[in-house]
Amino acid sequence: MSDAVTALPPLREVIARYGLNASKALGQNFLFDMQLLKRIAAVPGDLRGAEVLEVGPGPGGLTRALLAAGARVTAIERDRRCIPALAELGEAYPGRLRVIEGDAMAIDAPTLFEGKPHIVSNLPYNIGTALLVGWLSAAWLPWWQSCTLMFQKEVAERIVAKTNDDHYGRLAVLAQWRSTARIAMPVHRSAFTPPPKVMSAVVHLVPVDAPEGVNFAVLERLTGAAFGQRRKMLRQSLKGVPGALDALERIGVEATRRAETLSVADFTALAKAVR
Repeated sequence: MSDAVTALPPLREVIARYGLNASKALGQNFLFDMQLLKRIAAVPGDLRGAEVLEVGPGPGGLTRALLAAGARVTAIERDRRCIPALAELGEAYPGRLRVIEGDAMAIDAPTLFEGKPHIVSNLPYNIGTALLVGWLSAAWLPWWQSCTLMFQKEVAERIVAKTNDDHYGRLAVLAQWRSTARIAMPVHRSAFTPPPKVMSAVVHLVPVDAPEGVNFAVLERLTGAAFGQRRKMLRQSLKGVPGALDALERIGVEATRRAETLSVADFTALAKAVR
């Protein structure tokens, strides 16, 4: 780990000095274990000179690890209490940390970068899924190189789930039609301060070519309807989506099947066939 990191005061000391108790309203849970944070920062690969987007850095634990790995970090932080602590970190790495105070849900992140950044974040749990779906819905190939994201374990399992798995649903289809998704590592609840009630996991996503002729909004509506009534046959769950039942017949999928039996390829074929 670089001299700049080892020269910095411990995170717990920074949090105490600035009064940065984790905010439940902002979905904050802080990580202090620098070895764990270093492992997370290593998931995308070599970050020397790479641009990285971090959402919700808080007091800057993961930010430290990313900077130590050689990244140039743009951090979006909504909690203004954290800004002085991040500014202190920026002084230790001149020109390598840009902090933007604001709501990541409202900021047009692609406009912040000239190239394609890696996204590496211990996401606030209350907006993590919405942010991921937004990043997946952008024009393809996307504006980011990879995503390394901390989620609740259950959400992580939903992102990587396969057909007929209990966790397989809308989120799996939306993630996997445009990326390869894997769980890079589990993270025990005791690693956080304060400890959340659930376990967590780091998910790594790498974009792939999206199937041509598939409209994301159509796919999102199909999966929302199909998995919103997952115990019902498709002929019932999809009847409210114009053209869906005719499209099922055209691609040769029985309307008596249920959503969890359709593969990601089946759903993209269905979205393509909807008129």
